[in-house]
Amino acid sequence: MVADVRGVDVWADDAALDAADRRLDEWETSLAERAARARALSTRLRPITGTATSADGAVEVTVDSNGLLTDLRLDERIRQQPATRTARQITVTTRAANADLLKRVDDATVETLGADDPTGQAVIDSYRRRMDPSEDEPDARR
Repeated sequence: MVADVRGVDVWADDAALDAADRRLDEWETSLAERAARARALSTRLRPITGTATSADGAVEVTVDSNGLLTDLRLDERIRQQPATRTARQITVTTRAANADLLKRVDDATVETLGADDPTGQAVIDSYRRRMDPSEDEPDARR
């Protein structure tokens, strides 16, 4: 054992410093790995879309990775039905497209980060809140 002028065990201090240095290196590596995985997930989610078709095949909706409508296809049969029915089909089919998007996001997140990753769960929860708004919210008026 080597002691400095104050009688402190220098070897013990060196060992503590080495252990602290190792912990910092591990923490830095962990952060870098998590950041790389988060970037990989972001890259993977960006092109994902959700698509759904109405039960009768008259309406097809596609939403982008943010849940925004990017494509709406209406079959000619739409002309033979009331506008209120068409509007309802579009609304229901858009919700189904958002549900499809959520499933794809969930699958991609689990494949990229794992099922138990807290960051992945936060991403999935965020999408779920946006894709499946509370029924308590009032309808928008325009």
